[in-house]
Amino acid sequence: MRALVIDDDIDIRQFLKERLEAEFFVVDTAGDGAEGSYMARVHEYDVIILDYIMPRKNGREVLKDIRSSGKTAPVLMLSVQNEVDDRTDMLNLGADDYLAKPFLFKELSARVRALVRRPSRITAPILKVGDFVLDPVNQKATRGAVEVCLTRKEFVLAEYMMRNSGAVISRGMIVEHVWQSDKDPSSNTIEVHMRNLRKKIDGRSTKKLIHTVPGRGYKIDAQRRIFE
Repeated sequence: MRALVIDDDIDIRQFLKERLEAEFFVVDTAGDGAEGSYMARVHEYDVIILDYIMPRKNGREVLKDIRSSGKTAPVLMLSVQNEVDDRTDMLNLGADDYLAKPFLFKELSARVRALVRRPSRITAPILKVGDFVLDPVNQKATRGAVEVCLTRKEFVLAEYMMRNSGAVISRGMIVEHVWQSDKDPSSNTIEVHMRNLRKKIDGRSTKKLIHTVPGRGYKIDAQRRIFE
């Protein structure tokens, strides 16, 4: 899952980045409203955490930019302002949730997970394709009765593919959702990660779940395919 944190407080940005990455999110950050607005509109995110009071553009303006551009990623607003009028204003503008500062990360994490679990985005917190099961909350992967040990990047890659199971995922889509915006992985880097993931998930199993679709990308699917 890919998250964007927009906050002018460098300590909060770094704190959220480190803690969310520990929960297997890929995290981009922006230090002011103008930068955050641009990043939110040109990249695809699974969730956006947006501060209200910032230089250049405040959270209200950024939120309007995001929704006006057609982006539908869930937005969690953060603010020291906790008046009812402020909350209703943000929700009416298109925010999905509102959390007052100071906050406990445990609560923020729970709210973020609730946002990305919404039926319009995914159907269940536990992801399953065939006999391969991924638990994003507990960061655990199993195939059948055997636990699969994945690196952080492999876990993020597997989660993204499983949230789009049955669909062809292009290399460009993988870059957008699995790598940070300041990274530019080569095609070979993606292929190496995919090859390692395939070895760990499929191994010697006679029923392969990860498939290469020539000229288009990859897909994870429990149905028998003749792509390779």
